[in-house]
Amino acid sequence: MVSRMFRLETEVDKARRDLLRRRLRDTNTAASPVLRALRGTPGEREAPLHVWASDANGDLAGGLVGHTWTTWLHVTYLWVDGRHRGAGLGSRLLAEAERAAAERACTASRVETWDFQAPEFYKRHGYEVVCVIPDYPPGITEYTMTKALT
Repeated sequence: MVSRMFRLETEVDKARRDLLRRRLRDTNTAASPVLRALRGTPGEREAPLHVWASDANGDLAGGLVGHTWTTWLHVTYLWVDGRHRGAGLGSRLLAEAERAAAERACTASRVETWDFQAPEFYKRHGYEVVCVIPDYPPGITEYTMTKALT
């Protein structure tokens, strides 16, 4: 029997994170006909998608940070400054991101939001709940929501 020693670390290491990500992507691509078909196409790579809104003074009024991958838009962050809420800025940011994603051949969008954040906002914009995780974090419910982009 061969004994193996492993050193476990909890440090942040960008180079190793990127290496692990590449190796996982390669493993997944080898195992999936769909991902293999994407190899070498623009859809294979994650592409950042950011939409920013500045107020009359040039200050950040709101923004959306996400990325596109394969045929999906993933909205990571959507935020509007309290002074600008209720004026439709969040809707405009989301619509612009969806428009830009559609130009990249995306056919769907996904977002995660907590119960106290914006599930109703996303429902009004055509998103449907596909996953509910109660108590994540404790006392809060997380929703994963998706929408078909037309």
